[in-house]
Amino acid sequence: MTRYQKEIVIKNLFFILSLISILILGLIVVFLFREGLPIFREVSVREFIFGREWYPTYSPPAYGIWPLIVGSLIVTLFSSLLAVPLGVLSAVYISEIAPPAIKEILKSIIELLAGLPSVVLGFFGMVIIAPWLQDTFDLPTGLNIVNASVLLAVMAVPTISSISEDALYAVPQDFKEASYALGATKFETIARIIIPAALSGISTAVILGMARAIGETMVVLMVAGGAAAIPESIFDSVRPMPASIAAEMGEAPFRSGHYHALFATGIILFFMTLAFNLIADYIAQKFKEVGSATL
Repeated sequence: MTRYQKEIVIKNLFFILSLISILILGLIVVFLFREGLPIFREVSVREFIFGREWYPTYSPPAYGIWPLIVGSLIVTLFSSLLAVPLGVLSAVYISEIAPPAIKEILKSIIELLAGLPSVVLGFFGMVIIAPWLQDTFDLPTGLNIVNASVLLAVMAVPTISSISEDALYAVPQDFKEASYALGATKFETIARIIIPAALSGISTAVILGMARAIGETMVVLMVAGGAAAIPESIFDSVRPMPASIAAEMGEAPFRSGHYHALFATGIILFFMTLAFNLIADYIAQKFKEVGSATL
């Protein structure tokens, strides 16, 4: 077999694998919509999304997932406020400031943190963080937004840090040397040259970290408290959409209204994630243009 024929075979193989991936994803989406859309025969889309009561087992049932949506958004927001600065700044320190020995230690710790099972973090939140929050702030329960946000931030930091680090390493060395040649300090080079040049990759890292937070199931199921109500404080319990699906799917009768409502919740989560990724992709492109213009 000639070199050209090998390239054709490899190209076709990659094409087939790509088609298989797209086909599997398409089948998942079709199944999700097939099982979720029947709920809208019982309740309107508006009532389903903006309804404030989620009592699927009552008679008559109430299928309002607005408290679940708010729960998902609020724990994602607070976890991002913690994870984004920690992840990005740790990546800057590892790639540009840390000595080689410390760099290897920190990278190993972050990789170890990324490998921790979510259920282990959930147990840590239940056994350590929850009692501490309850005693320190005199709360009725330590299973709340703060607990879930902290653990989701811990889960998102390795993703943000690793990908941001790769983006920072990808900045050409010529840019850094030119900055130093013009008399810039290390801090000025990092702030004005390296970070702007890597903004596209850093924004992608932030996107993936937040996507992991909004789609995480086990941690929020264990430490968010499970209250399907709109919170009034960061110390209130919530039930994000993934937690509700995981907690109730095993008890929902097959093809019942409750069953279809959980799949419809998955559809809403799917569209939220899709919209989030589209907006984030647009922001990443804008950052790329800004970084290029700055350089």
